[in-house]
Amino acid sequence: RAMAQIHALLLISPQSLSTDEIMEELKISRGNANMNLRALMDWGIVKKEIKAGERKEYFYSEKDIWALAKQILRERRKNELEPVVSILKEVQTVDASKDEKVKEFKKVTGDIEAFVRKTDDMMDKLIKADENWFFSTFLKLLK
Repeated sequence: RAMAQIHALLLISPQSLSTDEIMEELKISRGNANMNLRALMDWGIVKKEIKAGERKEYFYSEKDIWALAKQILRERRKNELEPVVSILKEVQTVDASKDEKVKEFKKVTGDIEAFVRKTDDMMDKLIKADENWFFSTFLKLLK
């Protein structure tokens, strides 16, 4: 929850904010603020700024919503989809020559793998796409 609040605050803020300003605005602890800021920076959607003559670190968010959405897709794909594909590939190497339960298991996991691969391909296209292509394609789907 705090991560979303910090990101929303930085997204709407016209200038970068220090940890102290974030803590004060959201009424959260320094540890909570620091931990969530680091996570947001790891995702690549918040960046640190050093201001000349200041000892404090300041943080700002990507303001381009399309770039932000693509970065979030990249991270979710890396953290959630790629591990699933890897495990499903391993499962498909099980020998199913004799056991009906294992055959059914391989069939179902194979179907899941196919679905996940299609989802992964779609996410890859979205990441590589530009905004105009995405919305024109989306509008065509709605017709």
